[in-house]
Amino acid sequence: MQSDEPDTHTTTATLEAPEIEVVHEVPRPPARGVGERIAWGRIVPMLVLQATCGLVFFTGWSPVAVIVCVALYLVRMFGITAFYHRYFSHRTFRVGRVMQFVGALLGSSATQRGPLWWAAHHRKHHRFSDTDMDAHSPHAHGFLWSHIGWIASPRHHKTDLAQVPDLACYPELRWLDRNDLVVPLLLLGALLGLGAALEAWAPSLGTDALQMGVWGYSISTTLLFHGTASINSLAHLMGKRVWPTKDKSKNSFLLALITLGEGWHNNHHWCPGTVRQGFRWWEIDCAYYGLRVLALFGLVHELRPLPARARNDARRIRG
Repeated sequence: MQSDEPDTHTTTATLEAPEIEVVHEVPRPPARGVGERIAWGRIVPMLVLQATCGLVFFTGWSPVAVIVCVALYLVRMFGITAFYHRYFSHRTFRVGRVMQFVGALLGSSATQRGPLWWAAHHRKHHRFSDTDMDAHSPHAHGFLWSHIGWIASPRHHKTDLAQVPDLACYPELRWLDRNDLVVPLLLLGALLGLGAALEAWAPSLGTDALQMGVWGYSISTTLLFHGTASINSLAHLMGKRVWPTKDKSKNSFLLALITLGEGWHNNHHWCPGTVRQGFRWWEIDCAYYGLRVLALFGLVHELRPLPARARNDARRIRG
Protein backbone atom coordinates (compact mmCIF):
# COMPACT_ATOMS: atom_id res chain seq x y z
CA MET A 1 0.00 0.00 0.00
CA GLN A 2 1.09 3.56 -0.48
CA SER A 3 2.92 5.18 2.39
CA ASP A 4 1.12 8.19 3.81
CA GLU A 5 4.10 9.68 5.61
CA PRO A 6 4.59 13.44 5.24
CA ASP A 7 7.01 14.40 2.49
CA THR A 8 9.55 15.97 4.80
CA HIS A 9 13.21 16.56 4.10
CA THR A 10 16.13 17.20 6.39
CA THR A 11 18.65 17.56 3.62
CA THR A 12 20.84 20.58 3.08
CA ALA A 13 19.24 21.70 -0.14
CA THR A 14 15.81 21.80 -1.69
CA LEU A 15 14.79 20.95 -5.19
CA GLU A 16 14.05 24.56 -5.98
CA ALA A 17 17.15 26.12 -4.44
CA PRO A 18 20.13 23.76 -4.30
CA GLU A 19 22.28 25.84 -2.00
CA ILE A 20 24.05 24.19 0.90
CA GLU A 21 22.53 25.11 4.24
CA VAL A 22 24.61 27.39 6.44
CA VAL A 23 25.64 25.50 9.55
CA HIS A 24 24.19 27.21 12.61
CA GLU A 25 26.28 27.91 15.66
CA VAL A 26 26.30 24.85 17.89
CA PRO A 27 28.41 23.90 20.87
CA ARG A 28 31.66 22.41 19.62
CA PRO A 29 32.23 18.83 20.77
CA PRO A 30 35.47 17.79 22.41
CA ALA A 31 38.27 17.14 19.96
CA ARG A 32 38.44 13.54 18.84
CA GLY A 33 40.26 11.51 21.45
CA VAL A 34 38.92 13.62 24.33
CA GLY A 35 35.98 11.68 25.65
CA GLU A 36 35.84 9.65 22.44
CA ARG A 37 37.29 6.18 22.37
CA ILE A 38 37.14 2.96 20.43
CA ALA A 39 34.65 0.42 21.75
CA TRP A 40 36.61 -2.69 20.86
CA GLY A 41 33.61 -4.90 21.51
CA ARG A 42 32.05 -3.29 18.44
CA ILE A 43 35.03 -3.12 16.13
CA VAL A 44 36.49 -6.59 16.83
CA PRO A 45 33.59 -8.40 15.08
CA MET A 46 34.23 -6.24 12.01
CA LEU A 47 37.93 -7.06 12.11
CA VAL A 48 37.15 -10.75 12.54
CA LEU A 49 34.83 -10.62 9.54
CA GLN A 50 37.58 -9.12 7.43
CA ALA A 51 40.11 -11.64 8.75
CA THR A 52 37.85 -14.50 7.64
CA CYS A 53 38.46 -13.40 4.06
CA GLY A 54 41.86 -15.07 4.49
CA LEU A 55 40.08 -18.42 4.62
CA VAL A 56 39.89 -18.17 0.84
CA PHE A 57 43.40 -19.65 0.75
CA PHE A 58 41.93 -22.73 2.44
CA THR A 59 38.58 -22.94 0.63
CA GLY A 60 39.81 -21.97 -2.82
CA TRP A 61 37.38 -20.58 -5.33
CA SER A 62 34.82 -21.71 -7.84
CA PRO A 63 32.96 -19.81 -10.57
CA VAL A 64 29.65 -20.13 -8.74
CA ALA A 65 31.12 -18.75 -5.49
CA VAL A 66 32.66 -15.76 -7.27
CA ILE A 67 29.42 -15.07 -9.14
CA VAL A 68 27.48 -15.12 -5.86
CA CYS A 69 30.08 -12.78 -4.31
CA VAL A 70 29.78 -10.23 -7.13
CA ALA A 71 25.99 -10.51 -7.31
CA LEU A 72 25.56 -9.93 -3.57
CA TYR A 73 27.97 -6.99 -3.70
CA LEU A 74 25.95 -5.31 -6.45
CA VAL A 75 22.51 -6.08 -5.02
CA ARG A 76 23.42 -4.97 -1.51
CA MET A 77 25.27 -1.88 -2.73
CA PHE A 78 22.04 -0.98 -4.53
CA GLY A 79 20.24 -1.47 -1.21
CA ILE A 80 22.62 0.98 0.46
CA THR A 81 22.76 3.69 -2.21
CA ALA A 82 19.19 3.51 -3.50
CA PHE A 83 17.32 2.85 -0.27
CA TYR A 84 19.46 3.64 2.79
CA HIS A 85 20.85 6.76 1.13
CA ARG A 86 18.54 8.15 -1.52
CA TYR A 87 15.28 7.04 0.06
CA PHE A 88 15.67 6.82 3.84
CA SER A 89 18.20 9.63 4.20
CA HIS A 90 16.94 12.06 1.55
CA ARG A 91 13.44 10.90 0.55
CA THR A 92 14.17 11.52 -3.13
CA PHE A 93 11.40 9.16 -4.26
CA ARG A 94 8.30 7.57 -2.82
CA VAL A 95 7.38 3.95 -2.18
CA GLY A 96 4.55 2.03 -0.61
CA ARG A 97 4.98 0.67 2.87
CA VAL A 98 5.72 -2.89 1.75
CA MET A 99 8.40 -1.77 -0.69
CA GLN A 100 9.79 0.54 1.99
CA PHE A 101 10.32 -2.48 4.25
CA VAL A 102 11.80 -4.52 1.40
CA GLY A 103 14.30 -1.70 0.79
CA ALA A 104 15.12 -1.64 4.49
CA LEU A 105 15.73 -5.41 4.48
CA LEU A 106 17.96 -5.11 1.43
CA GLY A 107 20.03 -2.34 3.03
CA SER A 108 20.21 -4.20 6.32
CA SER A 109 21.66 -7.25 4.56
CA ALA A 110 24.80 -5.18 3.86
CA THR A 111 25.71 -5.35 7.58
CA GLN A 112 25.88 -1.57 7.93
CA ARG A 113 23.41 -1.39 10.81
CA GLY A 114 19.78 -0.38 10.64
CA PRO A 115 18.01 2.10 8.34
CA LEU A 116 17.18 4.65 11.04
CA TRP A 117 20.74 4.69 12.40
CA TRP A 118 22.18 5.02 8.90
CA ALA A 119 19.81 7.79 7.83
CA ALA A 120 20.16 9.75 11.08
CA HIS A 121 23.94 9.87 10.78
CA HIS A 122 23.78 10.79 7.13
CA ARG A 123 21.40 13.68 7.73
CA LYS A 124 23.78 15.00 10.37
CA HIS A 125 26.63 14.62 7.90
CA HIS A 126 24.88 16.97 5.48
CA ARG A 127 24.12 19.53 8.15
CA PHE A 128 27.68 19.69 9.44
CA SER A 129 29.76 18.36 6.56
CA ASP A 130 33.52 18.66 7.11
CA THR A 131 33.16 20.42 10.46
CA ASP A 132 33.93 19.01 13.91
CA MET A 133 30.26 18.02 14.17
CA ASP A 134 30.62 15.75 11.14
CA ALA A 135 31.26 12.29 12.62
CA HIS A 136 33.29 11.08 9.64
CA SER A 137 35.01 14.06 8.08
CA PRO A 138 38.59 13.20 7.04
CA HIS A 139 39.46 16.88 7.26
CA ALA A 140 38.20 17.31 10.81
CA HIS A 141 39.15 13.90 12.22
CA GLY A 142 41.64 12.20 9.88
CA PHE A 143 41.36 9.51 7.22
CA LEU A 144 41.30 6.36 9.38
CA TRP A 145 38.72 7.80 11.74
CA SER A 146 36.48 8.89 8.87
CA HIS A 147 36.81 5.54 7.14
CA ILE A 148 36.27 3.13 10.01
CA GLY A 149 37.08 4.51 13.47
CA TRP A 150 33.94 6.59 14.02
CA ILE A 151 31.70 3.53 13.72
CA ALA A 152 33.28 2.00 16.83
CA SER A 153 32.85 5.12 18.96
CA PRO A 154 30.19 4.82 21.71
CA ARG A 155 29.20 8.41 20.88
CA HIS A 156 27.90 7.32 17.49
CA HIS A 157 26.32 4.01 18.42
CA LYS A 158 22.84 5.10 19.46
CA THR A 159 20.23 5.95 16.85
CA ASP A 160 19.23 9.61 17.11
CA LEU A 161 15.51 9.29 16.44
CA ALA A 162 15.10 13.07 16.52
CA GLN A 163 16.85 13.16 13.14
CA VAL A 164 14.40 10.70 11.55
CA PRO A 165 10.88 11.38 12.90
CA ASP A 166 9.43 10.61 9.46
CA LEU A 167 10.89 7.08 9.65
CA ALA A 168 10.60 6.38 13.38
CA CYS A 169 6.80 6.26 13.12
CA TYR A 170 7.05 2.84 11.45
CA PRO A 171 7.34 0.03 14.06
CA GLU A 172 8.77 -2.43 11.52
CA LEU A 173 11.63 -0.04 10.76
CA ARG A 174 12.31 0.51 14.46
CA TRP A 175 12.37 -3.26 15.02
CA LEU A 176 14.81 -3.76 12.16
CA ASP A 177 16.96 -0.94 13.49
CA ARG A 178 17.10 -2.52 16.96
CA ASN A 179 17.79 -5.98 15.54
CA ASP A 180 20.16 -5.05 12.75
CA LEU A 181 22.09 -8.35 12.85
CA VAL A 182 19.07 -10.53 12.11
CA VAL A 183 19.11 -10.11 8.33
CA PRO A 184 22.92 -10.49 7.94
CA LEU A 185 22.88 -13.67 10.04
CA LEU A 186 19.99 -15.07 8.01
CA LEU A 187 21.93 -14.27 4.83
CA LEU A 188 25.03 -16.02 6.15
CA GLY A 189 22.98 -19.06 7.14
CA ALA A 190 21.36 -19.16 3.72
CA LEU A 191 24.76 -19.03 2.00
CA LEU A 192 26.14 -21.84 4.14
CA GLY A 193 23.05 -23.89 3.39
CA LEU A 194 23.31 -23.15 -0.33
CA GLY A 195 26.94 -24.21 -0.40
CA ALA A 196 26.18 -27.46 1.42
CA ALA A 197 23.27 -28.20 -0.92
CA LEU A 198 25.37 -27.56 -4.02
CA GLU A 199 28.15 -29.76 -2.67
CA ALA A 200 25.65 -32.60 -2.19
CA TRP A 201 23.50 -32.18 -5.28
CA ALA A 202 25.84 -30.53 -7.80
CA PRO A 203 29.39 -31.51 -6.84
CA SER A 204 30.63 -30.61 -10.33
CA LEU A 205 30.30 -26.92 -9.38
CA GLY A 206 33.19 -27.37 -6.97
CA THR A 207 31.78 -25.42 -4.03
CA ASP A 208 30.77 -26.18 -0.44
CA ALA A 209 29.32 -24.45 2.61
CA LEU A 210 32.53 -22.82 3.84
CA GLN A 211 33.58 -21.59 0.41
CA MET A 212 30.16 -20.06 -0.20
CA GLY A 213 30.22 -18.40 3.21
CA VAL A 214 33.68 -16.93 2.63
CA TRP A 215 33.00 -15.64 -0.88
CA GLY A 216 29.30 -14.85 -0.59
CA TYR A 217 29.43 -13.20 2.81
CA SER A 218 32.92 -12.41 4.14
CA ILE A 219 34.57 -11.15 0.96
CA SER A 220 31.44 -9.55 -0.49
CA THR A 221 30.55 -7.78 2.78
CA THR A 222 34.11 -6.56 3.35
CA LEU A 223 34.30 -5.09 -0.16
CA LEU A 224 30.87 -3.58 0.35
CA PHE A 225 31.88 -1.91 3.60
CA HIS A 226 35.05 -0.38 2.22
CA GLY A 227 33.24 0.75 -0.92
CA THR A 228 30.61 2.55 1.14
CA ALA A 229 33.16 3.94 3.62
CA SER A 230 35.24 5.35 0.76
CA ILE A 231 32.51 7.92 0.19
CA ASN A 232 32.92 9.15 3.77
CA SER A 233 36.70 9.33 3.48
CA LEU A 234 38.11 9.34 -0.07
CA ALA A 235 35.24 11.27 -1.66
CA HIS A 236 36.20 14.26 0.51
CA LEU A 237 39.89 13.95 -0.40
CA MET A 238 40.24 12.89 -4.06
CA GLY A 239 38.49 13.91 -7.26
CA LYS A 240 37.19 17.11 -8.78
CA ARG A 241 35.08 19.90 -7.33
CA VAL A 242 32.49 21.12 -9.81
CA TRP A 243 30.02 22.84 -7.52
CA PRO A 244 30.96 25.50 -4.90
CA THR A 245 29.66 23.65 -1.84
CA LYS A 246 30.67 24.74 1.66
CA ASP A 247 32.39 21.40 2.29
CA LYS A 248 35.20 19.58 0.49
CA SER A 249 33.13 16.95 -1.31
CA LYS A 250 34.49 15.84 -4.68
CA ASN A 251 33.43 13.89 -7.76
CA SER A 252 35.27 10.68 -8.63
CA PHE A 253 34.51 8.49 -11.65
CA LEU A 254 36.29 5.54 -10.02
CA LEU A 255 34.33 5.79 -6.78
CA ALA A 256 31.12 6.18 -8.79
CA LEU A 257 31.78 2.85 -10.50
CA ILE A 258 32.58 1.12 -7.20
CA THR A 259 29.49 2.46 -5.43
CA LEU A 260 26.92 2.47 -8.26
CA GLY A 261 26.89 6.25 -8.50
CA GLU A 262 27.76 7.57 -5.05
CA GLY A 263 31.14 8.81 -6.26
CA TRP A 264 29.51 11.91 -7.79
CA HIS A 265 29.68 13.23 -4.27
CA ASN A 266 30.18 16.91 -5.02
CA ASN A 267 27.10 16.77 -7.25
CA HIS A 268 25.18 15.18 -4.40
CA HIS A 269 26.25 17.71 -1.79
CA TRP A 270 25.27 20.52 -4.14
CA CYS A 271 21.78 19.12 -4.61
CA PRO A 272 20.93 16.21 -2.29
CA GLY A 273 17.20 16.58 -3.01
CA THR A 274 17.43 14.90 -6.41
CA VAL A 275 17.32 11.13 -6.93
CA ARG A 276 20.18 11.17 -9.42
CA GLN A 277 23.78 11.87 -8.55
CA GLY A 278 25.29 11.71 -12.01
CA PHE A 279 24.10 15.00 -13.49
CA ARG A 280 25.62 14.64 -16.96
CA TRP A 281 25.16 11.82 -19.46
CA TRP A 282 28.65 10.42 -18.94
CA GLU A 283 28.42 10.47 -15.13
CA ILE A 284 27.47 6.82 -14.70
CA ASP A 285 24.90 6.36 -11.93
CA CYS A 286 23.82 2.72 -11.87
CA ALA A 287 21.63 3.10 -8.78
CA TYR A 288 19.61 5.77 -10.57
CA TYR A 289 19.22 3.52 -13.60
CA GLY A 290 18.03 0.73 -11.32
CA LEU A 291 15.45 3.01 -9.72
CA ARG A 292 14.21 4.00 -13.16
CA VAL A 293 13.64 0.32 -13.91
CA LEU A 294 11.77 -0.16 -10.63
CA ALA A 295 9.64 2.87 -11.50
CA LEU A 296 8.66 1.26 -14.81
CA PHE A 297 7.17 -1.63 -12.80
CA GLY A 298 5.42 0.73 -10.39
CA LEU A 299 7.53 -0.31 -7.40
CA VAL A 300 8.86 3.20 -6.74
CA HIS A 301 7.21 6.52 -7.57
CA GLU A 302 7.85 10.22 -8.01
CA LEU A 303 11.60 10.13 -8.57
CA ARG A 304 12.67 13.70 -7.89
CA PRO A 305 14.40 15.16 -10.95
CA LEU A 306 17.39 17.43 -11.13
CA PRO A 307 16.12 21.00 -10.60
CA ALA A 308 16.07 23.27 -13.62
CA ARG A 309 18.43 25.69 -11.90
CA ALA A 310 21.13 23.04 -11.58
CA ARG A 311 20.35 21.50 -14.96
CA ASN A 312 20.66 24.77 -16.85
CA ASP A 313 23.53 26.38 -14.97
CA ALA A 314 26.16 25.45 -17.54
CA ARG A 315 28.68 27.95 -16.29
CA ARG A 316 28.93 26.08 -12.97
CA ILE A 317 29.15 22.62 -14.55
CA ARG A 318 32.65 22.55 -15.98
CA GLY A 319 34.45 19.83 -17.99
